[in-house]
Amino acid sequence: MKINEPNRIGAINPYQRNIESNIQESQKKNSRKDEVSFSAEAMEMLQRSSNTDRAKRIQELKQQVASGTYNVDSRKLADKLLPYFSSSNQTGDNK
Repeated sequence: MKINEPNRIGAINPYQRNIESNIQESQKKNSRKDEVSFSAEAMEMLQRSSNTDRAKRIQELKQQVASGTYNVDSRKLADKLLPYFSSSNQTGDNK
């Protein structure tokens, strides 16, 4: 009487291999990522519009600071800071 036949022990492996191959295939499918590509013309337009406008604004601000004519609008500054301070008071951060 044979208790462990060599072929019976190996009978489990084909099922295990099938499960493992299915897992590997699903992981390969999930590893794909979306891509976005812009045409060269779109990139050129983006660089032209943003760089020139921003560069002009930066140059103007530099000249104003250098000449001492740069003024901060306190009302605009307060409007921008108000949400920060009102949210910190609501969370209990009383400093």
